[in-house]
Amino acid sequence: MSTPVSSSLSTEGAPQIPPQALAGLKVIELGQLIAGPFAGKTLADFGAEVIKVEPPATEGGAGGDPLRQWRMLHNGTSVWWQVQSRNKQSVVLDLRTEAGRDTVRRLIDEADVLIENFKPGTLEKWGMGYEVLSRSNPGLIMLRVSGYGQTGPYRDRPGFAVVAEAMGGMRYLNGEPGRAPVRAGVSLGDTLAALHGVIGVLLALQARQASISRDAPKGLGQVVDVALYESVFNCMESLLPEYSAFGAVRQPAGSALPGIAPSNAYPCVDGMVVIGGNGDSIFKRLMIAIGRDDLATDPQLASNPGRVVRVAEIDAAIGLWTQARRVEQVLAVLNAASVPVGRIYTAADIAADPHFQAREMILPVTTPDGLTVQVPGIVPKLSRTPGAITRRAPKLGEDTEAVLSRLQP
Repeated sequence: MSTPVSSSLSTEGAPQIPPQALAGLKVIELGQLIAGPFAGKTLADFGAEVIKVEPPATEGGAGGDPLRQWRMLHNGTSVWWQVQSRNKQSVVLDLRTEAGRDTVRRLIDEADVLIENFKPGTLEKWGMGYEVLSRSNPGLIMLRVSGYGQTGPYRDRPGFAVVAEAMGGMRYLNGEPGRAPVRAGVSLGDTLAALHGVIGVLLALQARQASISRDAPKGLGQVVDVALYESVFNCMESLLPEYSAFGAVRQPAGSALPGIAPSNAYPCVDGMVVIGGNGDSIFKRLMIAIGRDDLATDPQLASNPGRVVRVAEIDAAIGLWTQARRVEQVLAVLNAASVPVGRIYTAADIAADPHFQAREMILPVTTPDGLTVQVPGIVPKLSRTPGAITRRAPKLGEDTEAVLSRLQP
């Protein structure tokens, strides 16, 4: 069910949405840019009240989260902002001042979750470490996202996603053999860290619920320590076991999937497609569909180990077939044969694709000055308590007065 986006948290006059999974959860977000705020966005999508604390403007500076000024701007604000900060409230406080820190501590005292992605030690320097904050709010869950984690010899190094992707093993594998590694084109290290952070918060909430007692009526919170490089490393599949067992250092392989065949990108008359024919029965269907029954029935190719040995021959056969056809022809034939295949999408392809539309993965939001922007929909899909976009991204400090007026004296 799609829900129109309103400009505030008020639902008066707007269609009612189903109960949301995280309704009633209060989150304070101190993070900036990508990793911490992406975690906050994900929690907000499912009903958490996320109060984003942003720095005030300084002389010669715009103020607020720097992401407001990143990439392509509309009337001075990034359209990316409408994705990263939807469903949030913006409160302006200066954490460099004692008054600002005191107000933030009061907000945290009433919160369930605190998200921060400062350099380790920053909050402690401000008198806002977990040991201090948990004295007045023992149920607090503190998500800490950093380059290298809160402990270890590298904890004090500055860490961005680009470095985390390199240290975690991902960057070395990206690109063509013998050429310089390339980046994925988006900040995967940040996003992976954010998603691990959300998992950690949900686990901590479950543990807090189980720890409720007479002495801890809200339950006991804890710290969720997420390192960018570890979040990348956690997704590196067989990389370390193969090195440990065989001394094998996995190498970049371009568009292929080493050790799993066939799986690659193949040229067509008017573009390229990716084909995953690496299942045993799928491989047979693929070979029959391209007119290579001899390969489909070859006993040496009946399972993956045999296909890996002859992957160059298999890729050549597939490429010979695809390069004589247009993308749409290849898609039609292989989809009919139940072989995983797809075009390589651009933003324009995504925006026009009916499946994205049917799954409500492209939703409109309206900026304060009336521009309609399409943004990614809600992931994952929950049947009973679905997420929703109920509020556009806030202007800087838009909610300061309203939020602070609700603070307990």
